[in-house]
Amino acid sequence: MLRNYLLIAFRNLRKYKAFSFINITGVAAGLACFLLIALYVKDELSYDRYNTNADRTYRVTRTFLSSEGSASLKLAQLAPPFGPLIKQDFPEAEQVVRTIDNGGLIKYGEHSFNEDDIYFAEANLFKVFDFDLVSGNPDQALANPFSIMFSRPMAEKYFGHENPVGKTVRLNNQFDMTVTGVYEPLPAQAHFHPKFLASFSTFNDPRVYGAEALRKNWSNNAFNTYVLLPPNVDPKRIEAAFPAFQNKNIPPEEGRNPSKWSVLNLQPLTSIHLRSHTDSEVEPTGDISYIYLFSAIGLFILLIACINYMNLATARSAGRAKEVGMRKVVGALRTQLIGQFLSESILLVTLSLGIAILLVMLCLPALNQFTQKQLVFSQLLDPVFLIILVSITLLTGLVAGSYPAFFLTSFRPLGVLKGQIASTMRTGKLRQVLVITQFAIAIALMISTAVVYNQMKYIQDYRLGYAKDQVLLMPDFSDSTRNFETLKEQFIQTGAVRGLGRSSRIPSMRLLDSWDASAAKGDSMAPVKINLRGLRVDYDFIPAYQIGMAAGRNFSRSYSTDTSMIVLNETAVRQLGWTPEQAIGKAFRYGQVKGQVIGVTKDFHFESLHQEMAALAMVMSTENFRWLSIPLKGDVPTAIQRVETVWKRFFPEHPFDYQFLDSRFDRLYAREQTQQTLFSIFAGIAILISCLGLFGLSMFMAEQRTKEIGIRKVLGASEISLVTLFSKDFMKLVIVALIIASPIAWYAMHTWLNDFAYRTSIHWWVFLLAGGLTVLIALLTVSFQSVKAALMNPVKSLKTE
Repeated sequence: MLRNYLLIAFRNLRKYKAFSFINITGVAAGLACFLLIALYVKDELSYDRYNTNADRTYRVTRTFLSSEGSASLKLAQLAPPFGPLIKQDFPEAEQVVRTIDNGGLIKYGEHSFNEDDIYFAEANLFKVFDFDLVSGNPDQALANPFSIMFSRPMAEKYFGHENPVGKTVRLNNQFDMTVTGVYEPLPAQAHFHPKFLASFSTFNDPRVYGAEALRKNWSNNAFNTYVLLPPNVDPKRIEAAFPAFQNKNIPPEEGRNPSKWSVLNLQPLTSIHLRSHTDSEVEPTGDISYIYLFSAIGLFILLIACINYMNLATARSAGRAKEVGMRKVVGALRTQLIGQFLSESILLVTLSLGIAILLVMLCLPALNQFTQKQLVFSQLLDPVFLIILVSITLLTGLVAGSYPAFFLTSFRPLGVLKGQIASTMRTGKLRQVLVITQFAIAIALMISTAVVYNQMKYIQDYRLGYAKDQVLLMPDFSDSTRNFETLKEQFIQTGAVRGLGRSSRIPSMRLLDSWDASAAKGDSMAPVKINLRGLRVDYDFIPAYQIGMAAGRNFSRSYSTDTSMIVLNETAVRQLGWTPEQAIGKAFRYGQVKGQVIGVTKDFHFESLHQEMAALAMVMSTENFRWLSIPLKGDVPTAIQRVETVWKRFFPEHPFDYQFLDSRFDRLYAREQTQQTLFSIFAGIAILISCLGLFGLSMFMAEQRTKEIGIRKVLGASEISLVTLFSKDFMKLVIVALIIASPIAWYAMHTWLNDFAYRTSIHWWVFLLAGGLTVLIALLTVSFQSVKAALMNPVKSLKTE
């Protein structure tokens, strides 16, 4: 019986070549999109699950509360004393391990490079995380101070084919580090990727950090702290004890217990990538909402493909109705007929799956380049994924073929043979609903694409309040501080540089530093209740970025007392209840700086436009900077060459590594740019599949109305009137789809825009544009068959059976 089903199915595919091509193409495109999205989603959901202890490993996070009790800052890192104290006060914790990410200069022989992702880690790191060691003893490799391990690519970069174990490298031109092992890079699906692992005990050295600071520095929240719990310990019980733990160990501030302004939480390791939204992630994270979104889009596109098949199969029903009637007359059971049609559907989907797999193989390299992932086709061969794939294929075949099967086999044989169902075939209320559904999804994606594009354009055109173009950025280090004034003078003499500023952070970074503040109130000083972020700058930072002053002045070398003065921004002044002019001369204390407010800058957007404008206090410093900002002028390649020449003359042992500020800002919105591109692609595919179905339906309708068209032409109807008559029914469906899609898309995009503190509006013309484009595309699709039918010789049309 099955062999007979398949034989008839193949015959029907050959017999109706145009319909078969449209169906196979549509379903193949839908399945290919679904498989590509499924690979992406599977990869995103697998982060950190390679670890043996992934389900019982937690990262400790810290949230700072405002005076009103709301979260003002959420950090993925803690102060250094937390780790040992958690292990001491919670003996049920199996392991507690701290890491800290630092960059620096590594030198070996003639090789010298500025490196990032140098992680200092405690010796028990390998008891919490799975590392594949090429060489070295996991129990001893990070035990001794000034030990360092290299990832395999870094070992090859510095040592070639030599065995690096036992060799000595120089770190930051200050310390000799002994290589104690080599490890394979962590999988792409890890939330951190150390290129080097250095022993945490190195931090006990006072030249590096100091044992005393490790025990007592509660303000430096820069240390990642992970806890491994036994299987039978509930993390909620640990979290419930954290308030008492903080009050016991952390000194109170202004009479307030630490638990009133600081909250600790245990975050599951496997939730870091998709469900973590802290202000200080070690690497960019994903977002579970995007996984839901792309999963829904994948299912929607697959649904559109299924709708195409159902539409065309039911449209073709009139041609096969008599076949069904004859089969019933000669004794075929309805279940057998249903089996026949479902087998045809499953066969078509299986053929489509083969084509879809080829499309996936062709598109994977482009998808990997676009998403910066390492997706491989072999992931489709995972047993669980294969089961899902087979299930999806069968389900798609059953869904796509179910209505035609049950619809065709439901008619009475006598009515079919007498042609009494022809009108039912033509009107097809369900087909109309399905066409509306298809185009509603496509229009919603088009509207979303337009809104995302407008927001990205808004971001690109938004005035940030400073000059960000052609600003070259370099990491600062101690040697540059000793030679800074001479270096600056030499840079300016090249004619390629218009300034040189230093700061603890640079625009595009989060402002995470915050210290206690108090301001003049009457004849005394009162604590400042606002969330005031801090930035250490030098005399030249504000001029280098051409930041405007709202009142007062910048720090100046002409005033020796400026090292104890403060510059605020307009937001800070406004939150303090002052005008810029009133702020000038006010007594102010910020952290260890006690002096006066000498200037108020105009507001400038230091952070991403996702964030509200921060209240900012800038304090003068002459050391402890992390960044050099070098605004260039003139031809950029020539300017870079001149700057490099000066740099190498001053610091021959330090590589000339740089980046540009505008490229850092581009990375801030990379996720939104990716979303815009994906929406455009998915919208295009949805429109393509929908139009394939519309083309097939119009082809069917042209066949069904051949005689009607011939009669109308004989009675004097023009080709234009026939095309209009033929097209208007389809246009009505597209317009209904626009009416349905518009409020849904508006709500979804309104929710998306709420993620930006500064955002554009959703303009009315976006809906008009999406609707107009869809109507135009649909009209062109339908008109092809309409014009063909209208131009047909009426004599030939009237002879058609």
